Amino acid sequence: MTAESGLLIVDKPASWTSHDVVARIRKLTGSKRVGHAGTLDPMATGVLVVGIEKATRLLGYLTLAEKEYTATIRLGQTTATDDADGEPIDHVPVRNMDQAVLQRAVAGLTGQISQVPPGVSAIKVGGQRSYRLARAGQAPQLAARTVTVADFTVETIRPAADLLDLDVHVTCSSGTYIRALARDLGAELGVGGHLTALRRTRVGPYLVSQARTLDELAGELAVIPLAAAAAAAFPRRELTQEQARALAQGARLDPGGTGPEPVAAFAPDGSLVALLTDVDGRARSLAVFATPGS
Repeated sequence: MTAESGLLIVDKPASWTSHDVVARIRKLTGSKRVGHAGTLDPMATGVLVVGIEKATRLLGYLTLAEKEYTATIRLGQTTATDDADGEPIDHVPVRNMDQAVLQRAVAGLTGQISQVPPGVSAIKVGGQRSYRLARAGQAPQLAARTVTVADFTVETIRPAADLLDLDVHVTCSSGTYIRALARDLGAELGVGGHLTALRRTRVGPYLVSQARTLDELAGELAVIPLAAAAAAAFPRRELTQEQARALAQGARLDPGGTGPEPVAAFAPDGSLVALLTDVDGRARSLAVFATPGS
């Protein structure tokens, strides 16, 4: 039996890799065609968007969506991975922190910023994952990238022996590393820092309140059907039956006036036909979900 095409909003448990979650969903659904949008580190928990069957073709576009996190940054200690899973490197006692100095440092890491990804990450360098090179003693020098941190708010400051823990909220663009924010905040303050907890609370329109644990999904697969998943994540374009048939056959349409961002195009019966983009005066398909003759 073919699994239903759609999305699962999974509440990823700590210590599981994103790949572990995908493997578990493959067993639960009986489908080999399963993927995820936006990797979470093993220590992290929270929203992992998983696609099944045709919905895997949405994932590359959902990966680009804005994300929200809650996290704990520990000031006064650096680690090899910029999080609590790495070996400690340096320790600078921090018992007091000037609030004005802290807020200036946070403000400097808010907005459009240049960020160097952590050396231990899934970024590919010469065809190999950065974390594999780092573990082999060949840690690469990764290039800085421009990311957007729309919100970086310190909500609580808590002493932790001779260190300080900051509970923070972050809203950011795709490609932003919260570990790197922790590292760079500590560096700016001159005391070092790393991440001790991370929970993703939103990916695009999908909230942690919608997420289900793997145990819950084992009891009931709460699949968001393909059409509903696309409608929640992308602007909508209604098609005539003739337009829907033409798109399914690979034709281009007149532009919808929405620009290059993906738009979900629906047939009169409400089924998802394709994701479209307006380019060079025409609407072309990024991904087609309908089959010719359907």
